[in-house]
This record gives sequence, structure tokens and C-alpha cells, in this order.
Amino acid sequence: MRRRVAGCWRPCLIVGTLLSALPAAGADPVLRIGSKRFTESTILGEILTQTAQRVTPAQHVPGMGNTAILFEALRSGAIDLYPEYLGTIELEILHHDQAGATLAQVDQELAPLGVGVDIALGFQNSYALGVRRDTAQALHLDRISDLAGQPQLRIGLSHEFLGRSDGWPGLARRYGLTVRPTGLDHGLAYEALAAHQVDVIDLYTTDAKIARYGIQVLQDDRRYFPRYDAVVMFRRSVPERFPQAWAALKQLAGRIDQGRMIELNSAAELDHRAARDIARSFSAAVGRRCDPGLRFAIDCSAAISAGWRASTSCWCCCRWPPRAQSGSRSAWPQPGGGAWVA
Repeated sequence: MRRRVAGCWRPCLIVGTLLSALPAAGADPVLRIGSKRFTESTILGEILTQTAQRVTPAQHVPGMGNTAILFEALRSGAIDLYPEYLGTIELEILHHDQAGATLAQVDQELAPLGVGVDIALGFQNSYALGVRRDTAQALHLDRISDLAGQPQLRIGLSHEFLGRSDGWPGLARRYGLTVRPTGLDHGLAYEALAAHQVDVIDLYTTDAKIARYGIQVLQDDRRYFPRYDAVVMFRRSVPERFPQAWAALKQLAGRIDQGRMIELNSAAELDHRAARDIARSFSAAVGRRCDPGLRFAIDCSAAISAGWRASTSCWCCCRWPPRAQSGSRSAWPQPGGGAWVA
């Protein structure tokens, strides 16, 4: 694997604008959390922010741009952390010839740059190609390699995918695809596919619209795409500067599986709920599902005021046991007796 960090002429210009409006990272008492310009990243950024806000001032800076911009913002101190994907770090940031390193190996490689990676959230969101189900049935399309024999198909791809090292150029070489794709905004891709304006699009495997539009996801039969496990990239000074927030964020490890992420994306893209409200509902749901093996902190007094029913599986997350196992709130300990626990 060769290692080099991409140049930053355009990201540096954008990040320079951000930095001019923000305090120096070392002196700033606010934990600044960035996110990219797509639904899932915005939701994850809000979940990270709300989790940190329980113990320290935190601010979410959404819609900052693509990988290069977020990474440069991180290195420059415009933000302290942001949600990223392991395969993207390997191929787009570290420029490995192929992905497959462990989280610990990637973190060690990033260390000289003053940044790190940790907190695997529990799901991966891979790139894929999709077609309308009627097209797949008519042309017997099950795999990406099947596209090589269908040069008449119109391929519409997001602008970022067209330019990524792990995007179209390498995919076309791997599968021998000679069709010249059209660039389009990812947010409009599903509608363009449904309207028969294009026949093939790139997608994220956790997109909510896959089921809504009945999309056939083509099998990556030549295993071009790496794993894109969702993780947190951070400035290496963050655990020392924000120890309580970092401890709270680490409790999110493994808490979001692929099904849950699709649900969260669906709440935004199909139900049109705000990311802030989605993140708030997610945090509440995680608390309600607590069990003896769940090390996620719960504010017991907030649970009481919200009307949760007493149960051993919930109280195990608090510092003290309930006085009764009854569902009656009159049997619960008085508000104020609970505490956040690690």
C-alpha cells in the first residue's frame, strides 16, 4: 500500500473561509462536529452532536462538502470530528492501492497527520449500482458485469462518484464498461431513474429510496467496492480537550446497524423529518432499549418525567436500583436521583 495525502487547493480555500469565523481549536471550548452534504452524514453528525451536548457545549456544522473538504477542515482545526467511512479513508485520504486495513491500522497511519479514527458505529454503507426492477427483469440484470453487454443503457452518476478513486473510473476498468455516464445530483437520481431519464444510477446501500422506488441493486460480482464501515474521524487532541464528550461518543460504538440507519434515512427522505428531531428520537429509542449489556448512559430523572415504565433492564443502567418493579410512576425513585454513568 502506498501512502500519500491528496493536495488541497480547493478545500484549503473553503476551509480558510471557515477558519476565519472560528476560534483556534486549542482555545475553543465548543466541540465542533462537521458533516458532508448528504442525508446520512447530516443525521450522523446530529447524533454525534446531541450525544456530546449532554456533557459539553457542541455545535454541528452540516453540509460542508465532500471528503477532501471535511478532511482539510479537520486538519486545519475548523472542526474537531466528523462521521466518515473506513473505505473512503483508505482510498480517498490515504490513497491505498486497495482497502482492507483494520480500524487500528488506519488510525495508526493517520496519527502523524494529527488526526485519528475510532468508534465504529455498527453498519457499513457501500456504493452500488441500481436499475429499475422492470429493466432488470427485461434484460436479466443481476450483476454489475451484466451491464457490459448492454451498451444502450444510459448511466447517470453522482458528480462525486464520477471523480472518486474508488468510483467510476476504476469500476469501469474492472468491469469493462465503455458507456460514457452522465453526471447528476445524487438527491435527484432516484427520481430521474423512475422517470426513465436514465437507466442506471449509483447509490448508497443504506438509501431509503431503494425500497420506495423498487430498485434492483446489482451484485458487485467482481468485488470492486471495499467495506465502508461508518466511523468517527477526529483531531487527536479531542479526547484530551473533551474527555467527557469523548467518553459519551464512544458509547455509540456498535449502536447503529444497517437496518436502523435505513430507518433514520427514511425518516428524513421519505417522512421529511428534520435531522435534529431524528437524532433526538434515536437517542430516546436507544435509552428505552437498554439492557444489562448496554453501556449507554441514561438520565433516570428524564426517564421518569417521560413516563417510562420501571423495569430491571432499564434500571441496570443507573447507579441505584428502583424501589419497586411496578409500572406505576408513584413507585419510582424521585427525579434527581439518577446520574449519567460510563
